[in-house]
Amino acid sequence: MGFLTARVRRFVAFYEPLLATILQPAWEERMAKKPTTKKSTTKKSTTGKSTSGTRPKSAASQRQRARPNRTITLVVIVAVVILFGYYLMTGSDPLGLFTQVEVTPTVETVMPVASVGGGDWWQVYFTDPLNVNDPDDLRGTIPEKLIDYINNAQRTIHIAAFEFDLTPVAEALIAAHQRGVEVLWVTDDEYGIEADKDRGHGQFAMLKKAGLKVKDDGRGALMHNKFWIFDGQTVWTGSTNITVNGNFRNNNNVIVIESPALADTYEREFAEMWAGDFGPTSPSTVDDQAVTIDGTPLQVLFSPEDDVAHRLVPLIENAQSSLRFMAFSFTHEEIGDAVLARARAGVDVRGIFETRGSETEYSELPMLYCAGVPVRQDGNPYTFHHKVFVIDDRTVVTGSFNFSRGAAESNDENVLVITNSDIAARYLQEFERRWAEATEPDAADMGCKR
Repeated sequence: MGFLTARVRRFVAFYEPLLATILQPAWEERMAKKPTTKKSTTKKSTTGKSTSGTRPKSAASQRQRARPNRTITLVVIVAVVILFGYYLMTGSDPLGLFTQVEVTPTVETVMPVASVGGGDWWQVYFTDPLNVNDPDDLRGTIPEKLIDYINNAQRTIHIAAFEFDLTPVAEALIAAHQRGVEVLWVTDDEYGIEADKDRGHGQFAMLKKAGLKVKDDGRGALMHNKFWIFDGQTVWTGSTNITVNGNFRNNNNVIVIESPALADTYEREFAEMWAGDFGPTSPSTVDDQAVTIDGTPLQVLFSPEDDVAHRLVPLIENAQSSLRFMAFSFTHEEIGDAVLARARAGVDVRGIFETRGSETEYSELPMLYCAGVPVRQDGNPYTFHHKVFVIDDRTVVTGSFNFSRGAAESNDENVLVITNSDIAARYLQEFERRWAEATEPDAADMGCKR
């Protein structure tokens, strides 16, 4: 009998409002026939006849109107009862009156993707090695985004990039070249051209065979840039090498900015390197490398000619409320001293170091840790490759520039300083994700003096 009880309950639950609606007219008619104890209020008309607020109806008239209503009501009730009795005994509901149609909610399929965020003229991407780590599946990855920009290029793609081993990107560049886009690449001699002979490489050879032009710096220091310029109007930069490790194993960031003025600044630097000007002898145009986009100031710095470290120190020294940093290599003493000074001045300072090399005498980690600054070592089993400062939740420093003497004095690097709270918020979210994975250093390895 349990199934009968369930069907009765379902009937009552679904059709209680309907039955109330059906029975309501008959109920009201019956109540109208009951004598009332209330005295009707009457008034004399100008003709002297008694009248009330409504025109009086005769009993015969009311009965005539009620008969069709009662007939319709009885027919509906009988039909519902017969259908319900059939449903009660058989469970069949041919008209769908007693069974509820269940609507399955639409569930959006969410693919694992690299962390993203953006505005009208900027986009920020972060690698996600924990979830996005299959080089054979580019869906939702930074390389997929890069290939989109390559495929949409109409005139020029100028690249200054340190390393390269992603074949799908090479294929996209070859396709762009074949449709008439000018593709030029400046790379490092050792980690670019020479490494192209290593296992898993050969992508530069693919480009050259297809007729694309590639040059290297031909010197001991590094051509360490990671920037791309599309059609003289879009700049792609950050810490990400276009490699398997850079995109699927290491923590990295990319920022893409739509601005012909910013692109022109990077084009001038690219033209210098394409002409063979590398290192400290390159001409500096730092006073002509500031751009404002929709109220957001951006400053571009190229190392070593723009004396990047000595321009970053004042930015850090002016921090009023907070400092966050993520550093692959942090060995520059002046930058470390500036961070420590702000911590001692009461600024909220936290930082994450790539674990490898962070415990050496050259790293700023032991100095900051022993001074009581909250610093951690990264939790990525591969490489924590960010080179980022976020100052006062507003100013972001990013690019290829490690906080080291080599980056400041020898290597070709680029830095972008952006004062925009929305962009800063994206980098702070990345910081918090990585901070949660990081761990405090072992005090025994820090060599703190008591």
